[in-house]
Amino acid sequence: MRRSVDIGGRLVGEGQPVFIIAEIGINHNGDLGIAKKLIDTAVLAGCDAVKFQKRTPELCVPPERRDVMRETPWGLMTYMEYRHRVEFGEAEYAEIDRYCREKGIPWLASCWDEPSIDFIEAFDPPAYKVASASLTDDALLRHTNAQGRAVILSTGMSTMEQIHHAVSLIDPDRLLIAHSTSSYPCPPKELNLRVIEALRRQFDCPIGYSGHEVGLQTTYAAVVLGACFVERHITLDRAMWGSDQAASVEPGGLIRLVRDIRVITEAMGDGVKQVYDSEIPIMDKLRRAKPSTVDR
Repeated sequence: MRRSVDIGGRLVGEGQPVFIIAEIGINHNGDLGIAKKLIDTAVLAGCDAVKFQKRTPELCVPPERRDVMRETPWGLMTYMEYRHRVEFGEAEYAEIDRYCREKGIPWLASCWDEPSIDFIEAFDPPAYKVASASLTDDALLRHTNAQGRAVILSTGMSTMEQIHHAVSLIDPDRLLIAHSTSSYPCPPKELNLRVIEALRRQFDCPIGYSGHEVGLQTTYAAVVLGACFVERHITLDRAMWGSDQAASVEPGGLIRLVRDIRVITEAMGDGVKQVYDSEIPIMDKLRRAKPSTVDR
């Protein structure tokens, strides 16, 4: 059996319950109250962790985009002003850390630059997520790996060769890989869920799924195909303003998603064919030719 990885005291890997991450990302729109409501939603649904995104806008926004004007709920502003508007700082993350501890749910973040990793490291996160956009950023991968924590590598918009290179920069004992397609929302024909099987064949680490589709059916399919962790964006309302809202799961859907993944995981079994005790009375009642013994 392939190795498991510890995230916040939970083993994630084959033979373990599916680890479900509620991706809050920037769906809080810079509002700490919304962030807390999303944390509450994840706790109510039974998720195993929540995840945010952390950026240093001066490092992550290309110069040519900084002065592009954008319509926002707070008025017309430059893209750089918008990025600062939705970015939480030390006070907000200190409160997120306190609130998650109070609610008993771990939190982690996708860090898009080295200073953001240094910032989040102060909160003792159980793991880091490498966003698909950062998979080819060798310096960021090395800095993330240097923290000595579990690393979830998302693989959207990447070739298998690029994935192999990124994997070579991360400690294999702390690595988890998430299949993903980076379109929001992603049409079903581009989800290519069988890549989960391909990743399981090529890498000896937990393989999961980070989905950006509309609906829940395909996430269930990812679990059946072997994803041992799942990440979905969550929102209070898909009609809210923001680039990720339409590809997110609302509270009612999240409750169903977690519930049904737990049922599916239990139903998958161990693959060893056997006769269950509950079947024996039915066998005695319905079979004309009864075997002399039952090998369980």
